[in-house]
Amino acid sequence: MAGRILVVDDAAFMRMMLKDILKKNGYEVVGEGANGNEAVAKYEELKPDLVTLDITMPELDGIQALKKIKSLDTDCKVIMCSAMGQQAMVIDAIQAGAKDFIVKPFQADRVIEAIKKTLG
Repeated sequence: MAGRILVVDDAAFMRMMLKDILKKNGYEVVGEGANGNEAVAKYEELKPDLVTLDITMPELDGIQALKKIKSLDTDCKVIMCSAMGQQAMVIDAIQAGAKDFIVKPFQADRVIEAIKKTLG
């Protein structure tokens, strides 16, 4: 069964790239958001199987959004997305409960590998 995925990134271009990779590999993109507040609201509304969450976003960053989602659902599956050189933030994200992280620019095979591993 294909996973239902929520894609959250403040860059529309990055959301489009990620959605394209996911759809080509049989995943259903159930929603998208442009900041951490949207991520939390859409998680509650859509109950996706997995969330891809950018770290650096306006209003509420990805790590804060992850913590809020985690407080709503301790079993949530979140994969963080980060640009090169954000290793400290990636460590924070994993400690906050992220299952994996993918580095921008996205490599399609790495995205799919992370999602398959996380969804089991």
